[in-house]
Amino acid sequence: MPKFFHRGPICAGAAALAFSLGMSAAGLSGAGIPAAQAQDGIRIGAPPALTGGLADEGKKQRVAYDMWLERVKEAGGIEGDGEMLPVELISYDYQTDGKRASQLTEKLITDDKVDFLVSPFGSGHTKIAAGVAERYGIPIIAPVASSESVYDQGYRNLFGILAPNAGLTEAMVTHFPAEFPETKTVAILGREDVFPDSMATAMAGDAGKAGIEVVYDERYAIGALDLSAPLTQIKGSAPDWIYITGYTQDLVLARKQMADLGLTAPIITMVTGPAYQEFTDNLGELADGVTSATWWHHSVTYEGDDLFGSTEAFYKAFVEREGADPDYVHAASAAALIVLTKAIQEAGSVDKDKVRNALASMDLSTFYGPVKFGANGMNEARDLPIIQVHEGKPVVLYPASIAQAEMIAAAE
Repeated sequence: MPKFFHRGPICAGAAALAFSLGMSAAGLSGAGIPAAQAQDGIRIGAPPALTGGLADEGKKQRVAYDMWLERVKEAGGIEGDGEMLPVELISYDYQTDGKRASQLTEKLITDDKVDFLVSPFGSGHTKIAAGVAERYGIPIIAPVASSESVYDQGYRNLFGILAPNAGLTEAMVTHFPAEFPETKTVAILGREDVFPDSMATAMAGDAGKAGIEVVYDERYAIGALDLSAPLTQIKGSAPDWIYITGYTQDLVLARKQMADLGLTAPIITMVTGPAYQEFTDNLGELADGVTSATWWHHSVTYEGDDLFGSTEAFYKAFVEREGADPDYVHAASAAALIVLTKAIQEAGSVDKDKVRNALASMDLSTFYGPVKFGANGMNEARDLPIIQVHEGKPVVLYPASIAQAEMIAAAE
């Protein structure tokens, strides 16, 4: 296991953890790598949310980072220009606060002198961190940010593991009506935040193109503790399909309040609730029949030239460690560091421009799937899994190549 030590909080109450492989830096001033850089090794900054509203997601990122670190340690570091360089992953809890995400990203760059960054969970806070990284010319990998609006800023140094959001809604508006031909109307409720809002907007557009009437399309505030008012309005529209976007705590609340109100529909979609075990754990039978889409599922069969080697190997290692199935956040977070590892190896250096160029030209097969960044820094689109909870477990409905079950109605 990597060892943990305190870096020192940025302010009172802000725990700061750094992860070090504890490997000797002696003799690492190889040709092509400045001596100061070689002595310090490779420093990667990672500010996840370990407290606050996105703590569940941030803790998943940390588990994935730990798994990557263990394998890097076993390999003796990351090779750069023929030398094995020690690695340090420096991490601060930004407490699910956008302002702190900006402050801590700058601290990692200016005080901790990191060479590279991985961004926080989610499109909104990734956009904040990426703006800081761009000012300093630091390559930053976004494990979990799929909204195109994050990548339309003209940033040269931002690279995202997830495919664009559009692929998720396009697949659903094609697949669901084929399974339920009576689907004529949809009600949409989304959180006022970058990713949830973009998913709600994408659904409204794709539903219209597919001939599905949008009978309700509204947003709820970040931090909302009661969704009964919009859900009551949705009930009055009697939609065939209810589509709600948000983060796990929001979606659990919405599903419970739907049950209290007697609100139901043949199709209930929550993005991306069913992708997370905590969604089904919190809802029990209420989770059954809820559909969603995800960027990765452990039933895929990718082979990769990386520290894990295949989807199956990653899955087995995760289950052995955590006693539960991994979801796309775990996989994408591990993949972000796999991709950065490969870019450093390809560049043969920790030179930021060389690594940035290696990322821009990357075409890599990994346990997570293919990674090839487009002109805007996003991973290229591909068929993304549609899932549904059956008897407490998410199963794949689409694509056919990995389908595990047929779609069922969310309500009898």
